[in-house]
Amino acid sequence: MANPIKVEQLKGKRLLLEPLRQTHAREMAAILSDPVIYEFIGGTPMSAARVRSQYKRLEAGSPNPSEKWLNWVIRYQAQDALVGSLQATVWPEQAQAEVAWIVGTPWQGQGIASEAAAQVVQWLRRQGIRLVIAHIHPDHRASQAVARHIGLTPTVKMADGEVEWQAELV
Repeated sequence: MANPIKVEQLKGKRLLLEPLRQTHAREMAAILSDPVIYEFIGGTPMSAARVRSQYKRLEAGSPNPSEKWLNWVIRYQAQDALVGSLQATVWPEQAQAEVAWIVGTPWQGQGIASEAAAQVVQWLRRQGIRLVIAHIHPDHRASQAVARHIGLTPTVKMADGEVEWQAELV
């Protein structure tokens, strides 16, 4: 049975979450070229060409039919600027999703990641998702705060040096 979960635009008080498209790559490249972004998540700064290539792959979707890749860019409406991105990898048959977020350095500490993540988790709940997880570096206090804000709690599970946080949605 095919699952109809598809990424859609989500509008909040301050933020507009737009489905990620290759056309967002140029604006997002400035954010993703900042080495500070990778301190806890690993990886290296991304060029505009690399961002465009990654977005093309993400926009095409998962090659695994039992998995959905849902990706948004975060538009801060007061500045009409893209300030980050959020993703959810969803396994509809298990009613489970894994979420992750990135907010550009100039916009960190303003509650943007918390607000965007809350919008996505609420939307996932309406889609029938019952378990949300995130993997967070044990020293990344800001992402831990976002996880707590959206109702996730740390577990004893570790993956690639990161703690698995989770919440059951009711």
